[in-house]
Amino acid sequence: MIRRVAFALAAGTIAAALGFAPAAAAGTGGPAGGGARESVRSYDDCPTGNFCIFSDYNGEGRRCWWPAEGSSSITDTAAGCPFIRDGQNVRSVRNRTEHRVQYYTSTNYHDRVGSTLAGGQGNLQGTYQIRSFRPQ
Repeated sequence: MIRRVAFALAAGTIAAALGFAPAAAAGTGGPAGGGARESVRSYDDCPTGNFCIFSDYNGEGRRCWWPAEGSSSITDTAAGCPFIRDGQNVRSVRNRTEHRVQYYTSTNYHDRVGSTLAGGQGNLQGTYQIRSFRPQ
């Protein structure tokens, strides 16, 4: 038993020295630039008055958001969302505006795929990008 514990400690020390870490210690979330990792997000990280999209389910992963400023519409989300530019799909949304938000898989409000009520949140199918959206 003592040999197993000593071996496990030695293996862990070697792994740490080589730059390996157990999955639990490595963190989660999408990669950011330069090999760093973004922190895990949650639906609560969507600021009041904004529409937020997330790269992972349950409001986790990378996040992009846009203010409701006078019921603004976004014709191309890739212009302001790094994970969309990186080719990642949207897996969850949070609508903290006072309007229903309709979203589309193409720019300029083409190919409507869904909507979220004011104050709503939830998981999406996760097989597409939201490329434009507007309040209703």
